[in-house]
This record gives sequence, C-alpha cells and structure tokens, in this order.
Amino acid sequence: MTRTVKVYPNASRERVEADGDLVKVYVSVSPEKGKANKRVVELLAGYFGVRKSAVTIVRGQTSRDKLVSIDGS
Repeated sequence: MTRTVKVYPNASRERVEADGDLVKVYVSVSPEKGKANKRVVELLAGYFGVRKSAVTIVRGQTSRDKLVSIDGS
C-alpha cells in the first residue's frame, strides 16, 4: 500500500496521526543528513506493525511531503 505522508521535523513530541488518506508524522530530529527520513521510517513501521525494511520512501526524499510504500506481508 502507498500512503501520502506529511513530515513535521523538530517537533516537541514524536507521534503519528492519521488524517483521512494523509498520515502526519512528527519527528523530534532535524532534517539533516537523512536523520528525519530514518526516524519517519522507524515511526511508520511501528505505527503499521511492520518491519523497518518494509517501509520505503518512494518520492520526496528532500521534501516534507512524501509518498511512502508499506509492504504489509
């Protein structure tokens, strides 16, 4: 399945919120050297109950708006 994700870096509290078809991910790390992307993958894996390797950022590596693929098998 693919999901549209909006990332909010430098948040005071890390969390994942579903807002219709959009998933909002708040991460406490800064978007430098892929740190925020790595944390987004970790949080989404926990939220959807899959391994980190099952979550892939398809589009938006350097953007707050991302398209993420999640393999649920």
